[in-house]
Amino acid sequence: MKKILVTGGLGFIGSHTVVELQNEGFEVLIIDNLSNTSIEVLDKITSITGIKPTYFNIDLKNQKSVKDFFAENRVDGVIHFAASKAVGESVQMPLEYYENNIGSLVYILQEMKTNNLNNFIFSSSCTVYGQADELPITEKAPIKPAESPYGNTKQIGEEIIKDTTKVTDLKAIALRYFNPTGAHESAKIGELPIGVPQNLIPFVVQTAAGIRKELSVFGSDYPTPDGTAVRDYIHVVDLAKAHIIALKRLIDNNNKSQFEVFNLGTGKGNSVLEVIKTFEKVTGKKVNYKLVDRREGDITAAYADTNFANKELGWKAELGLDAALLSAWKWQETLE
Repeated sequence: MKKILVTGGLGFIGSHTVVELQNEGFEVLIIDNLSNTSIEVLDKITSITGIKPTYFNIDLKNQKSVKDFFAENRVDGVIHFAASKAVGESVQMPLEYYENNIGSLVYILQEMKTNNLNNFIFSSSCTVYGQADELPITEKAPIKPAESPYGNTKQIGEEIIKDTTKVTDLKAIALRYFNPTGAHESAKIGELPIGVPQNLIPFVVQTAAGIRKELSVFGSDYPTPDGTAVRDYIHVVDLAKAHIIALKRLIDNNNKSQFEVFNLGTGKGNSVLEVIKTFEKVTGKKVNYKLVDRREGDITAAYADTNFANKELGWKAELGLDAALLSAWKWQETLE
């Protein structure tokens, strides 16, 4: 049985990926410092799969802790999620973002090199493209100056990994997500940000549940059909499954180069107002919202060209926006 380390494995995407890894017969080790999640997620994963992953509460900014972990644990692959991920917050807290997102990545790669561990999946983001010239966005789209420190950490992260693959035996795949949303069909795990949500869907859901008074829609004057920003919302379970496929590609040596990148999205863009209306349609719940000024760091539109991932990985998003929003609401109902 292959042993896989998942950093940030109790977070939103991490926890869903751990479930899919266990469903596929992998043994999973989780590192998470609980900075944006809770330990209860470990029990929820266990109740879904019937298997309890091995858990380590480690802060990856602590180099000695990272060194000690890899000295004591041999793994067949690493899926690296652990990072701060809010665009708006990163504009306000750039130093914290650079320390957390870049420092931890460097420490992990150093220990992988020291211990001859070569299979690495990086949680990247469509923010690396900045304000794209053409839509949909392909993997060949130019990497433009980042619109936020968060986006910059993903650009720098990819460069660090790519440079490392040139001089070591590291094989790496960067998965550039568009906008993950939804929850597991069991409604036992989902997106639960600590504090005020920084992403749209949790804010929509919490507003519908009465936890938030109203949703602020940032920007109503974008050059889009209804003036609000357009994004590609991908169901988190589809996203999690792509990680398993990418990991197997590396383990089986089916990668075409030492460093590969894939866009993960649905290939369809939805505006903020479309998301709100769709949510209201599938749940029957009203969302109280107001239109406000644009938010610094946001771009007009981003949605994926998924042809390369579909063909090369044999992966395709199966679940649409309706299913994602309904699952997010069912998850929210279990929290009330």
